[in-house]
Amino acid sequence: MRNHTHRQPRQRPVRALAAALLKLATAALAFTAATLQTAQAAEPTMTRDQALQGLQRPDGRARLAAVERLAEIGRMPDADRLAARLHDSEPEVRESAQQAMWRIWSRSGNAAIDRQFEQGLAHMQAQAFDRALDLFNDIVQRLPAFAEGWNKRATLYFLLGEHDKSLKDCDEVLKRNPNHFGALSGAGQIHLQLGHPEQALVFFKRALQVNPNLAENLGPAIELLEQQLRRGRTTT
Repeated sequence: MRNHTHRQPRQRPVRALAAALLKLATAALAFTAATLQTAQAAEPTMTRDQALQGLQRPDGRARLAAVERLAEIGRMPDADRLAARLHDSEPEVRESAQQAMWRIWSRSGNAAIDRQFEQGLAHMQAQAFDRALDLFNDIVQRLPAFAEGWNKRATLYFLLGEHDKSLKDCDEVLKRNPNHFGALSGAGQIHLQLGHPEQALVFFKRALQVNPNLAENLGPAIELLEQQLRRGRTTT
């Protein structure tokens, strides 16, 4: 982590931005839980291979059906194929691709781990953070290859104010899943809380590059951080 040779004055807009991004983190948790519970496939008879091929179809409705089917039956490598659809010309395809990636990331391939994962999400939503932490500690120990276990524990640590631990878990997520826009934006939020605007900017830009649908939230953050850094350079 870089050391700064000068301290930059804290800006009220930056504090407001940090609060807004904290709300974004908790909203992302609710979004994940709701997506796991309510998403439906449009074409239940489509095979996985057919769905993967359908991602390249010129018809937007066909691409949407393929994305929704992969949300149901896709495997972890398929999430990387879905990442291209985050840039789709059709807004509904882009949104569905984002939901599908979260759903695929949240499947470990182990039924017992998946049950623990859902229980952990329920505890997080109920703000029973200690109980949730026990579950996610167990998940990452039993199945360390499961990136989303690390990501949810990173979210927990962030909500508990354990920023260094959260950042370490974000790093574990990104080692296993470099396209994880949630961990990228989360790492940016942590660096922002720690007063590291340069690092925050790097992670926010990486998250936006993977998932341009985050522009509504990350766009203002990036602009504000760039302005802050420019002001800091002109005063040194």
